[in-house]
Amino acid sequence: MKRIIFVLATIIASYVLNAQVKTPQPSPHSTLTQVVGLTDVTIDYSRPSAKGRIIFGDLVPFGKLWRTGANANTTVSFSEDVVINGTTLKKGKYALYTTPKADMWEVVFYTDSDNWGTPDNWDANKVAVLVNVDPVALNNAVESFTISVGNLTNDSATLDIAWEKTMVSVKFDVPTQKTAMASIEKALAGPTAGDYFSSAQYYFQSNGDLNKALEYVNKATSMTKSGEDVPFWYLRQKSLIQAKLGDKNAAIATANLSLAGATKAKNNDYVKMNNDSIKEWSKK
Repeated sequence: MKRIIFVLATIIASYVLNAQVKTPQPSPHSTLTQVVGLTDVTIDYSRPSAKGRIIFGDLVPFGKLWRTGANANTTVSFSEDVVINGTTLKKGKYALYTTPKADMWEVVFYTDSDNWGTPDNWDANKVAVLVNVDPVALNNAVESFTISVGNLTNDSATLDIAWEKTMVSVKFDVPTQKTAMASIEKALAGPTAGDYFSSAQYYFQSNGDLNKALEYVNKATSMTKSGEDVPFWYLRQKSLIQAKLGDKNAAIATANLSLAGATKAKNNDYVKMNNDSIKEWSKK
């Protein structure tokens, strides 16, 4: 009986030690994703609350670099290059830092986004963009620190930072026309050699229409630029399709072309695969 009680006590103690107490976080985590034109903008940050405190000039001192939120770095990510105040900010993820002042804020997009709070050693070379913006007084207080994307158009938006009765906005321009034109031109240009190769590969691997697979792989090989070798992996796929169609002689001829290309490229895997296939298909 004592042994049973001991075992039960051990199990209960283990459960208590391993149990995780869940309580609300004082600065809840938030993620916002907004499409501006054709650019994805993602903001990842924590949201402290005012709780009756004076924020700017007190809790957040004027003239001092601020993490712009709470806990880990507040980050902003762009899927395309954007332009801020005439400066191009390359696509990617950035830490967002600010230096609030009574009449002007400095807003910084910083390339190192893995700090907890502000960096121990500030590196000016990691400042991708620094812009000065004027704060705007709000009529209604914002209780929870908020970053949002506003003033949306096809070509621009603003990154809005608001808390207590202050808001600052940073306008950014997105390359909607450039991205759209590139997409249109690519679509109108028709399928690429890679598109045809992938289609042929799918038909072959899924036991689909092999004649259609051969048609597509032929289109892929025919699109090789003048003076360049047909990719040996294209030829390898073509030989497999020909063999599966029962045309062993054509398959061997194509495999020999693939073998030559693989040998030239010193790709031993394809050299072996082609040699093995040629040997198999040559059997009477």
